[in-house]
Amino acid sequence: MDLPALIKNFEDQGLDEEDLVVLSGAHTLGFAQCRTFRPRIYSDTNIDPAFASHLRTICPQVGGDSRLAPLDPTPSSFDVKYFTDLVSKKGLLNSDQALLNGGETAELVSKYSGNHKEFSEDFAKSMIKMGDIMPLTGNRGEIRNNCRKVNSQY
Repeated sequence: MDLPALIKNFEDQGLDEEDLVVLSGAHTLGFAQCRTFRPRIYSDTNIDPAFASHLRTICPQVGGDSRLAPLDPTPSSFDVKYFTDLVSKKGLLNSDQALLNGGETAELVSKYSGNHKEFSEDFAKSMIKMGDIMPLTGNRGEIRNNCRKVNSQY
């Protein structure tokens, strides 16, 4: 997803660009499957070449869809390495690296890359804000049993 689509997606939920950036910082934890980042490491130009080369050893051009790579170098620590990686063109997901394609979002990435305290405080505020979003229920939507599938496919 490109930056304008990400911004619109968040705005549609009553969230702003700061919420988009700080909540994306949750990608400082965990892993992603190869199928989610393959296009980035084989086609994108806004990626550190050595980083892309390393990822290609994990994720072949064909197959290996479920192979995992960490979202940042410290996948079990809630820190700002996610943001420092973006500044260095080492974002694993295209949607993460896209945050550097905009004025305000790029400024926020830069700010959080050097300020763990501010990131943590803003993250908490945005999580509360996101928690206030009402899920669609009844005829308007559903709460999924498995987040990857609508319940009728479960």
